[in-house]
Amino acid sequence: MTRNLSDVTRAKNGRPVHHWRRDVVELAALFTAVAVADAVANLIGHGPGGITLLLISAVVLAATAGFHIWWSRRHGHAPPVIDTGARPPSQGQQAGPSAPLTGTASGTSGTSGTAAAPMSAATAPTPETVPAASTLWRMRTTVKDEPGSLAELCTALAGSRVDILSLQTHPLADGTVDEFLLRAPAGLTASALTRVVAVAGGSDTWIERADAHDLVDAPTRVLGLAARTALDAAELPLALRQLLGRCTIRQSPAGASDAGRGPVGAPVEGALEDTVLRLRAPEGGVITVERPYLPFTPTEFARARALVDLDARLGPRMPHGEDVLTLPEGNEITVRRADVRDLEAAKEMHERCSPRSLGMRYHGPVGDADRYLNHLLSPRYGRTLAVQTASGRIVGLGHLLWDGDETEVALLVEDGWQRRGIGAELLRRLVAMAAEAGCESVYAVTQASNTGMVAAMRGLELPLDYQIEEGTLVVTARLESARAAAAAAAAEEQRAEHVERIIKD
Repeated sequence: MTRNLSDVTRAKNGRPVHHWRRDVVELAALFTAVAVADAVANLIGHGPGGITLLLISAVVLAATAGFHIWWSRRHGHAPPVIDTGARPPSQGQQAGPSAPLTGTASGTSGTSGTAAAPMSAATAPTPETVPAASTLWRMRTTVKDEPGSLAELCTALAGSRVDILSLQTHPLADGTVDEFLLRAPAGLTASALTRVVAVAGGSDTWIERADAHDLVDAPTRVLGLAARTALDAAELPLALRQLLGRCTIRQSPAGASDAGRGPVGAPVEGALEDTVLRLRAPEGGVITVERPYLPFTPTEFARARALVDLDARLGPRMPHGEDVLTLPEGNEITVRRADVRDLEAAKEMHERCSPRSLGMRYHGPVGDADRYLNHLLSPRYGRTLAVQTASGRIVGLGHLLWDGDETEVALLVEDGWQRRGIGAELLRRLVAMAAEAGCESVYAVTQASNTGMVAAMRGLELPLDYQIEEGTLVVTARLESARAAAAAAAAEEQRAEHVERIIKD
């Protein structure tokens, strides 16, 4: 509200400032009013009927004042509205994402401006209530590197009641790849969501279902993968797969050739070829990562190369730890991780195995065990568990192998130690490792006559699929329930560690 300058009390040096001229004028006005009132009273009072006229005037004045008070109370006027240019918050729901756009932008581009233009309260429609059932999606799309492109895309998603949980941008030479984690209504299909994105200007859209693990922001996820890789060399292929999504990872030794493509190689800094990454393996050779349809971005290439560089700097390593178990007949065995340092002991175990046991394991005659064992014991291809006796002799091996985007389990137990539960114990531990690593399933390739392996797979109490081709049996176990149990066990372990830390403090 604007007030007259005369109504404002100003101060000088913290004290009020008085103006003597204003006081004199007010005092003169007061005396003048008293003199005028006295003159009017004398004139009327000394005239004929003066007292009656004064009484009537007083009554009229009182009635007028009472009527004014009654009218003001009945028809009161609201105080003036002051327009400062601000707008009150809308009482309805905002027709945009309910969560902020979190995540890390890998670079700046013209699309990284305001996600959606504000809409006035008078024109913004009140949206319908978001249904309780929802679906998480991971989506990647390419937009033009122009101001407003991302805003148009976000507005289109908001119009379909899609909540943007996180966003990353990957600048390219001819556009920007935007990667979203979305929460959409359960009734919105992947194809419908793709059409919404296409109308808003998105192209080369890729979408797949996500889960609660994807809610972790990208920097946290990458740091977690780096920590796992630092603890265990066998984690590198798995970390690359979790970092880059669904992909096929192969490692070729130095000097190997790819069928029809010539020698496999990569420069020291690696190579990015659309849907193929080639990285120099720490121990020589090449790590090839391939996706069938989704090109890799320079940001993904840089992250993958950083993981491989970390692995190379740390050198060979394996988590320490072993479990001592007692068999039903009373013998004690030790279950531990194994690698290429156990090659000689593994060879000796193979020499003690019968041709039948080796044939069941390798699906045919075994000519050179070195060729198999160097591959199986290498942490680049998976994890290996060894069972050794009190004397230190290895009597069983279990392998969890990263086979492209699938996972294989394989067992070999020395003949004299079979039928004692060693194979079942190894298989149970390998499946738990696969579930902890986030694998969706594991499969075992054996012969239909290998009743021991079939019984061990059935003992997992997991959903199984069987395929038989020319005497070869492939048994696949689905790990949904095992993954849930592994997550619960990890949470319980973290809680126990937290309680223990509190007690110590």
